[in-house]
Parts: sequence; structure tokens; C-alpha cells
Amino acid sequence: MFKRSLKVLLSNPPINRVKPSSTIIQPLSNTTTTTTIINNNITNFEKMTHKKSMTIDNICQNVRNAQYAVRGELVIRAEAISHQLQKQKAEGTKLLPFEEIVYCNIGNPQQLKQKPLTYFRQVVSLVECPDLLDNPYIEKIYPADVITRAKEILGSINYTTGAYSNSQGISLVLRSVADFIERRDGHKSDPSEIFLTDGASVGVQRILKLLIKDRSDGILIPIPQYPLYSATIELYNGSQLGYLLNEEKGWSLEVAELERSYNDAVSKGINPRALVIINPGNPTGQCLERANMEEIVKFCLEKNVVLLADEVYQENVYVKETKPFISFKKVVKDMGGDYADLEMVSFHSVSKGFVGECGKRGGYMELNGVSPDIKAEIYKLASIGLCPNVIGQLVVDLMVRPPTAGEQSHDLYIKERDNIYESLKKRANLLTNALNNLEGVTCNPSEGAMYAFPQIRLPSKAVEYANSIGKAPDAYYCIQLLEATGICVVPGSGFGQKDGTWHFRTTFLPSEEAIEGVCKRIADFHQSFMNKYK
Repeated sequence: MFKRSLKVLLSNPPINRVKPSSTIIQPLSNTTTTTTIINNNITNFEKMTHKKSMTIDNICQNVRNAQYAVRGELVIRAEAISHQLQKQKAEGTKLLPFEEIVYCNIGNPQQLKQKPLTYFRQVVSLVECPDLLDNPYIEKIYPADVITRAKEILGSINYTTGAYSNSQGISLVLRSVADFIERRDGHKSDPSEIFLTDGASVGVQRILKLLIKDRSDGILIPIPQYPLYSATIELYNGSQLGYLLNEEKGWSLEVAELERSYNDAVSKGINPRALVIINPGNPTGQCLERANMEEIVKFCLEKNVVLLADEVYQENVYVKETKPFISFKKVVKDMGGDYADLEMVSFHSVSKGFVGECGKRGGYMELNGVSPDIKAEIYKLASIGLCPNVIGQLVVDLMVRPPTAGEQSHDLYIKERDNIYESLKKRANLLTNALNNLEGVTCNPSEGAMYAFPQIRLPSKAVEYANSIGKAPDAYYCIQLLEATGICVVPGSGFGQKDGTWHFRTTFLPSEEAIEGVCKRIADFHQSFMNKYK
């Protein structure tokens, strides 16, 4: 019936198709137009023959289950509001009580107007456009050491950034990283044990992929933790084994809590494969002391778990006099004996510190105590991705081998580096002090990293209302903060937190000129929110 009717109708003179109706296929009648019938029949025929292969129910459910809070619901809302702000600016209207979104949700320094280091950008510009080196005025435009460095780098990559490198990374950069680690730790570093990566995240993901077979394999992660770990473990169908940091003691890591989490996992038939340590902490900002690090190393050796040392904030330590950064590589080598050969992977990145080159996606991981056959499998994983992006690798080289004393760019580099560091330290103190002045809010000092993680004690009415609309109470608080002030932060529920507590994470990356305004807007909103739900 359908095919015959369709054939008859299509033999008539062409009829312009109108917007399809949602009615079902129906025969001709005195009250139905020919155009409607054609549209309906064709639309339904297309639906019958173009059924979607992918549905939300038949895709990998681990993808659906994985959550990444720092780019989640709050950011999607913030971007929608940002478009609205752009529209009202173009139209000359003002419907919202603020003029821009302040993205405090993620450690993205240059998004919040941190200037890139001059030396880095000068070298990269010459490497990306080597024809500039032939300009007769080049020595009047660029410092001599920049020109020399660019030529050295170009010679190591066949004079182009557009070709694949070795899967493990450019040999020049691998050697530079090894030299940096040796200077930092006082112990030998082998370039063959280093892999360059697209930021630290890719390195973390590869090692977790290597470690996790199924749900019977677990990874010990701090609570609160950076959602890269929880999301990746879920994607790879592993088990998250949380250990609580002690907020009352400055987010300290207690080995007794590691023991509790480990034993709990074993009792459930889960094999703890690795321990993740983030030092300095994200989102909590604490710095580990050496004695504590030695306890952690002993735990890993005793339990035969791999130590994953996330050290991307090693240049963001604001208590250097009392808690200087010490790498886990240095600790295990100083301890000696069996500890020196502990299975460990350390991660670093160009995205943090005073470099802040998040968009360049450069990083590295160093292996320690990993057997050759396992290293071969890691190399295979790297090969599947062909190679890290070349510019990211070169920025790693600049990070670990900056201009030295006596070189033309050295003084400016030191000035820019120190100005960024001192400003971050100042903003960290300003923000945590402001948060601690709010009703029902306590915030541990930010000893390192780029974040504050205050606990907010919400009125019971606010908690009840949030629950009634299916929102975590701290997520509801953060949504209201965004819509009232334009400040985008991340609820503590996205990082994990002790039951019955609520937090949010905010960066202190807005400029010194802007941070005081951010603090005031948060304070005004908080007082209004508390008054509303008392």
C-alpha cells in the first residue's frame, strides 16, 4: 500500500516539500492534501531506513558513568551565560548583574590573563617559522641566546615542527629532562626511562591503562582528588579505592588511612595495584613533609603497589622555608636499598608552575624500578599515539632548561618568573583569608598548587532544597554563585569529600587587580545565600 501510494504521488508534478508533519502514514482522503501525504510518507520512510546505530544505551557504559567535574555542568552553564553576555553587549542591553564570567574552575593561568614567559614565546616563534632566522635584522629583533637556542632545537628536529618525532620523544628534550631531574634530586636520571607526553594527563592515562584489567584491579586515590583519576579509572573499568585526607590536620595524609582503604579493598576481593599521591595537593593545596613521604614509600614497598607521583605543581610551593618541594624520586634514592628500586612513575607538566602553558600540552613521566618488558609495553602504548605534539615537547625543553646566568634573556626570565610566583603567593593568602571570614566557612592555607578548597557549612534548609531538586548541596550553592556573580567554581562533590561535608574548589588565578573583586562578590553572595536559607 505504502510503496504503491508513494509511486503514484511521486509521478505527479513536483511539489515543494514543507516542514514535515509528525503524523503517521495515512491514505489519501478528501481532507488530506497531497503535500502533507508526501511529506509524512517520506519522513517516516527515512526514519524506518536510517535507524541510528549508536544509542545512549548501547554505547560503552563506562563512558556514561565517568564524570569530570572541572569541565562539567557548571562550566556548560558558564559558557551559556557567556554567550548571553556577548549578545547583550552587542545589543547594548544589560540583563545580568555582571559583565564577564570569571573561570575559577580550572588551573588555566593564561585564560585568566597570566602573561606567557617572553623567552618561551620567542624561541617557539623562531622554531615555528625558521625563515625568520634568515632575516638580516634578526639580531636586532631577538636576543642572541634565543637565536642560538632556536637553531639548536631546529637541528634536533630536522628543521620542522610538522613531522612526527620518536614515540618516546625528541632525544634532545629527553636529555634535557634527565639533566633537570639530576640537578633537582642529586641522583642520576636515564633519558631512556623518560617518556614525553601531551601534558601529564596522557601519561597518567597510559599507566592506568597498563595497570587495570577489570573491576578486580583497584587504584588508591586521595579523597578529595583530581577527577582525572576517578574518571580514567571508571573508563578503564577499574575500582576506585579512596583514602581520606585529614582536613582537620591541614589535609594531611595518614598511613593508617592508607592501611584502612587497602585492607577494605582486599576484603572485597579487589587487588590494589597502585597508590596515587598528588604533591602539592589538588584540590587541597597541602605539601608533604619528607618523613611522611618516607612512610608512604615504605607502605608501597610492603604492599607491593606502584607509586604514582603526580608532581605537576612542584614549582607552586608557597611555604618553601618550612616545606620545600621534595620529589619522590629523591626520597626513594636517598632511602637506598630496596626502596631505591621501588616501582614508581613520576609526572610533570608545562601547564602549571609559573610556566602556565596549558594549551601547549607538554609533559613527561619518568619510570623508576620498572622492568624492561613492562617498559616495552609502555612504549607500545606511546607508539599507538604516534608521538607527543612537537611544540609541547619543545616547551618542556624550555621549562627544564631555561636561560642561564650570563645569557642575554636570563634577567628578564628571572624577573617574569619571580613576579608570577610572588603574585600567586600573595593571591593565595588573600583568597584563603577572605574565605575564612565568611559565615560557616573554613579554609586551610594553600601551601601549594593553585587552589583553595574551603568547607562550607550550609543551612539545613538549603541542603533540603538542593536534595529536593536532585542536586548535591554544594553543587546547588555553586550554581547559585555562578548565576549571581559570574564566578565559576567546582563543587567539592566533584572531587570526593567526607560524608556530611560540603566544599568547593576555586583557583586564585585571577589577577591581583581582579582577585579582590572576586573575593567581595563571593562574600556578598554568600551572605545573601545564608540569609535566604536560615
